[in-house]
Amino acid sequence: MKMKKIVLLLSLLVTFALSAPAYAHFQMIYSPDSCPKSRKLNLKLVFTHPFEAGHTMDIGKDEKGKIHPPIAFGEMHKGKKKDLLKDLKSISFTSLTNSGKAYEAKVKLKGMGDHIFYFVPAPYYEGSEDIYIQHCTKVMFNLAGAPTDWDAPVGDPLPVEIIPLDKPYALWTGNVFRGVVTCKGEPVPDAEIEVEYLNHDVKGNAFVKEAKVEAPHDALVTQTIKADQNGVFAFGIPKAGWWGFAALGAGGDLKHNGKELSQDAVIWVEALDMK
Repeated sequence: MKMKKIVLLLSLLVTFALSAPAYAHFQMIYSPDSCPKSRKLNLKLVFTHPFEAGHTMDIGKDEKGKIHPPIAFGEMHKGKKKDLLKDLKSISFTSLTNSGKAYEAKVKLKGMGDHIFYFVPAPYYEGSEDIYIQHCTKVMFNLAGAPTDWDAPVGDPLPVEIIPLDKPYALWTGNVFRGVVTCKGEPVPDAEIEVEYLNHDVKGNAFVKEAKVEAPHDALVTQTIKADQNGVFAFGIPKAGWWGFAALGAGGDLKHNGKELSQDAVIWVEALDMK
């Protein structure tokens, strides 16, 4: 009788694990405003679950628990790239459930126009899926409203990226954001893209507890859309704030340390309310 209870309990645990929602991972490069009034930014680079302010991962951790340093971090402005890898400082970032290894960078925007920051972390081992995940991420900040690089690909060192078809910093709430998923400069047909809203503000090196919205069901925590045969996707933005787009497996069939590597292209955009 006791053995039957144990078997029943294990069955229930397995059922719960299989039915529990798996919220998406998103690499962030965060600063509050995409069109800042100050030229000085304190960027937070955090690998987390932004809608739920959930579990924060140690960036670059492998299956043995060793943390590997980032591969690339830089800025592109008017076609020129600047290596900022040495400017990254290690921090501990606190979510609503834990703390994880993250980075910050204090940068100064020089010159009007678009400043694209990009980040390539070492692959992260996700034990629940037995795979590695690498989020090649970019975000854009603009000074003085002058457009320069917003629709230009970063290229190397980003193996995969999302090229915006709309200015990522000039979106009203209700606008449509469009982008092209690319791998080594070529469109990725039928790419699957996960979308999440940054639902908690960031204060210091932590998420604040209060959420901005509550999802009525789990399918609205992480939304999924598909690109067309030319790698183009579109998404209507329903609320002001930061939105993350992650094109899953954009790098194709890859391996790292003998395991599957999902090399994903990530871009963050900000929408503002009309007042």
